[in-house]
Amino acid sequence: MTDLRLTWVQPEDLIGHELRQAAQDGRDATRIADRWHAAGGHPAPDRAGASPVPAAPQLRALAGELLDELALLPAPLAKTEPTDLPAIKAACPAWPDTPAEPPPALSVPRLHAAWLGRAVGCLLGKPVERLPLSGIRALARATGNWPLRTWFTAEGMPDELAAAYPWNRRSAPTSLAENIDGMPEDDDLNYPLLTVLLLRRHGRDFTTADVARLWLDELPAGRTFTAERVAYRNLLAGIEPPETARYRNPFREWIGAAIRADAHGWTNPGDPAAAAAQAHREATLTHTANGVYGAMFVAAVIAAAARTDDVHGCLRAGLSVVPPRSRLAGAVAFGIETARAHRDFETVADALHAAYGHYHWVHVLPNAALLAAALTHADGDFSGSICRAVSGGWDTDSNGATAGSVAGLLVGHPARLPERWTAPLKNRLATSVAGFDGTGFDALAELTRTVPHGPAGKEPQKEARRT
Repeated sequence: MTDLRLTWVQPEDLIGHELRQAAQDGRDATRIADRWHAAGGHPAPDRAGASPVPAAPQLRALAGELLDELALLPAPLAKTEPTDLPAIKAACPAWPDTPAEPPPALSVPRLHAAWLGRAVGCLLGKPVERLPLSGIRALARATGNWPLRTWFTAEGMPDELAAAYPWNRRSAPTSLAENIDGMPEDDDLNYPLLTVLLLRRHGRDFTTADVARLWLDELPAGRTFTAERVAYRNLLAGIEPPETARYRNPFREWIGAAIRADAHGWTNPGDPAAAAAQAHREATLTHTANGVYGAMFVAAVIAAAARTDDVHGCLRAGLSVVPPRSRLAGAVAFGIETARAHRDFETVADALHAAYGHYHWVHVLPNAALLAAALTHADGDFSGSICRAVSGGWDTDSNGATAGSVAGLLVGHPARLPERWTAPLKNRLATSVAGFDGTGFDALAELTRTVPHGPAGKEPQKEARRT
């Protein structure tokens, strides 16, 4: 009989991540860590979602007890990294003004380019997700694809290199140059679709509880990861938002909320403040502090990109909704400054890993720094943006997706995106969101374009998903 080791929820694994989180946000967890290790507890898995062997019942019970004790420790960064929106606004001296009138919706072609860009960037990063930076570089160099400029391939790969750096097991059959056949299912595409459904169903005045209900109705639990999976588990246990983001959730400052933020920017073109506020309401189901800022930053960048071709101005708009004394603001600023300082992006990536390599590869801080660096260094170029974002490592598919969304908006039309990127997608998205599998990106753009401006949304019809 095989044990079912469900990832991202085992208490004996959560405790190690929470101890790491405590060290990062300034809580003194020394005595709690000593108790855990003295009892035989192990560190958090380095890259996987679960340790290979279940803990004994007594050790698992201790893990739960210590998780609750960790939650009670004083948090010295709470004042400079608040989670409540009024406190975030108060901490942001450059919080952007809201236009007197709601800006007109984006055109279908521009939304189409943004959806395609998100898909292409995600797909480029899928086969190397979880791999270390050295592995990504070695695999690309071995096939003549470094600096990265096109899809990864296994053709011509030396056996010893393939064994040393195996492709992402789940993604390799559908994301290498030789086997791409449409856009495969991925949470980086599921979430923007769910956000569009949220806005159509509940309007722009949706609540965090509305997000929770939508997830329970439309999102399979098995297609959630890290903070989203913990929050889903908390909902099923009767815990309500925003406590869903806090209760035994050591992933609350990871990248998950940021990958859900694009549609808030797409539907508030030219209004970074409104985009950030919407993203905050959704993000607080699963995240706190820097995890929420990551979503607000992305939403504001994309809202700005919808009305300009200046990627650097977009990044400034993103920073305007992030508390300037927060670690997220520092990471973004470091990414921008490092990108400006070096002509070679490999040098940029090395500097980012030297500064943020002690964080988990899914944490929002290193990934936000890399995203900002990639967009800055590429100066708005589509291929350059996604290739830099992926070649920098960490959460490759998520960073590629967000970079592609921003750069796709800046390009402004699907016909202006290089065909080598868009043709393999065959205008077809696979998704685990019921009723939308096989949807075309043009249809997704139409769906997004018709999100209502008012508070009352409507449920989309579930027919003719592809054009």
